[in-house]
Amino acid sequence: MIRVNADRLWSTLERMAHIGGTSKGGVTRLALSDEDRIARNLLRDWAQQAGFSCDVDGMGNMFIRRAGKNPTLPPVMTGSHVDSQPLGGNYDGIYGVLAGLELLRTLNDHQVETERDIVLVNWTNEEGARFAPAMLASGVWAGQLSQEFAYARTDSAKITVREALEAIGYRGERPARAFPIHACYELHIEQGPILEDEAVDIGLVRAAMGQRWFTLTLDGFAAHAGTTPMHSRRDALTAFAELALKVEEIGYQHAPDGRATIGMAEITPNSRNVVPSRVLCSVEFRHPQREALVAMEAALHQAAESLSARGVSAKVERIFDYAPIAFDAACLARSEQAVAALGYSAKPMVSGAGHDTCYISKIAPASMIFIPCVKGISHNEAEKILPEWSEKGANVLLHSVLSAAQEP
Repeated sequence: MIRVNADRLWSTLERMAHIGGTSKGGVTRLALSDEDRIARNLLRDWAQQAGFSCDVDGMGNMFIRRAGKNPTLPPVMTGSHVDSQPLGGNYDGIYGVLAGLELLRTLNDHQVETERDIVLVNWTNEEGARFAPAMLASGVWAGQLSQEFAYARTDSAKITVREALEAIGYRGERPARAFPIHACYELHIEQGPILEDEAVDIGLVRAAMGQRWFTLTLDGFAAHAGTTPMHSRRDALTAFAELALKVEEIGYQHAPDGRATIGMAEITPNSRNVVPSRVLCSVEFRHPQREALVAMEAALHQAAESLSARGVSAKVERIFDYAPIAFDAACLARSEQAVAALGYSAKPMVSGAGHDTCYISKIAPASMIFIPCVKGISHNEAEKILPEWSEKGANVLLHSVLSAAQEP
C-alpha cells in the first residue's frame, strides 16, 4: 500500500510558512496580497516542476491537474486555500493544499496511472479576512454567489476584489464556473480539541453545521447614574447581561453539537456615569440539524421578549441563514476504507466551521477529512500540528482520492 513522502510534505509546509511569516511563528497571508501572490507562484512552480498543468479562473482559483487515462470522465478534486487570517497559523487551509500536491507527487513516484484526472484546487479568499464574505470564490464557482457581487467586494482600503486580482496577476481568463466533478475531498486541521483529547488519528466529517446570525437591538432609557434609583432604571446593559446568559443556556440545551455565541456588543452612550440606553449585539447559533436551529431561534425570541420585565425592548433581526450540510456517503465510505487499510483510528465528526467544500457539496459528491491540531488552537500564531498527524491525514487523503480516481 503506497504512502506519501512525509518528509517532503513537511518540508513544503515549512517552506510555505516563511511566506508572510510572523515574529511569533505564524503567518499573515491575506487573500490577494503580495504574500498570497508569492505563495501562489511557489505552488504553481512546484506543480509545473512535477509535470502538472495549472489553470487560473476569473476569481483567481488555481486548478492543478494530473492527467488520467480518460479525460472525458469527470475528475476527482481535492484542495483547500492558501490565504490566512491576520496573525494566523501555518496549517489552516494550506495543509490541505500541500497534502494534495504531495498525493499527486506520490502517484508520480509510484508511476500510478488513474482512470480519471485528479484536480488540486487553491480557492481564493476562503478566510474572508480581507474581503467579506468568506468562501467567496468557491461560492462563485459553485453558483451560490455571482461574480459581479464578488468582484465588487472591498477591503478596508476600498480596493475591490477585481482590482486586487489584477494587481497580483491572478484574474484568469477561464470562467469561474463549475465543471463536472466525480468526487471532492478537503483535508483540514480540526480547529478544535476533540481529536487530540481523544487520541484519535482522523476525523471523518459527515456534516457541517448550519449557521444563523442575528443582530439584536436592546432599547432602555438613558439616565443619570447618581440620581436615578435602581428601581426606576431601564438599563439596557443589565438586560443585555441577562440575555447573554440565556444565549449561553440555549447553547448548552442543544449540546453536544450546538454552539451559541455573542461576539460583538456596542453600548450607548458608553459613558461611565450614564445608565446605558441601548445595546446593539450579535448572536450566532450553529448546529448540524435545521430543526435544532429553528428551536434555538425560537428560544432567542422568547429570551428577548422576557426583557420587557426590565422595561427594555428587544428587536431581533436575522441577517444570515446558512443551511446545514450533509456530506456524501460514498465519499465518506472511501475514507473509512482508507483508514481501516492504513490501521489508523477515526471517528465521525461534524465541522463547526465553514469550508469551501461546503459550497462544493451543493453541486458534487464531497466530504472532508480532519487531523488533530495542538490544543485545538487555530486562527492564531500558536496553531500547530505534529508531523505524524500530517502524514496520516495525507495518507487517508491519498487513498480516498485514488479510490475515487480509479472508478470507471
